[in-house]
Amino acid sequence: MNPTFTLAPATTADVLAVLEIINHAKAFLKAAGSTQWQSGYPNADTITTDIANEVGWVLKADHQVVGYAAVIVGEDPNYQEIDGAWQNTTAPYATIHRIAISNQYRGQHLGQRFFKLIIDHFAGGCVHNFRVDTFKLNQPMQHVAKSAGFEYRGIIKVVDPVDPARLAFELNL
Repeated sequence: MNPTFTLAPATTADVLAVLEIINHAKAFLKAAGSTQWQSGYPNADTITTDIANEVGWVLKADHQVVGYAAVIVGEDPNYQEIDGAWQNTTAPYATIHRIAISNQYRGQHLGQRFFKLIIDHFAGGCVHNFRVDTFKLNQPMQHVAKSAGFEYRGIIKVVDPVDPARLAFELNL
């Protein structure tokens, strides 16, 4: 039987499951040759801060946490300067950060489903502009973003001691 997937605010009870998913994602990225998430970020403090700030979201499969993302509505300092151009510079936007899916669901297109649930939820709250960024070697995340309708807009810089350049994508509904 296929599980039912739902989006829910992350709680402190979800932290251990989220950290396991994040740690598996770090190992997956490293094995793929990416330096993204290899400098200690994100970590337990990142996730607990997301939860305290009410920006952490979990994807559940029949009540089991199988994905995590932080969704921040409002100006993101990392997105102020872009080597390229945003299509929409006037509407409020939500930035999707730290998205990761459980190893047990890798390759099952759950990333697209997670994006759809996030976008549908926030679009219902009158957010119609979404942004996401990823490391240049993170091909799976680039594929998920493009499959969800995001378009490449340019390169932004984030705080990362290894390589701060990120490919930035935008979706306007």
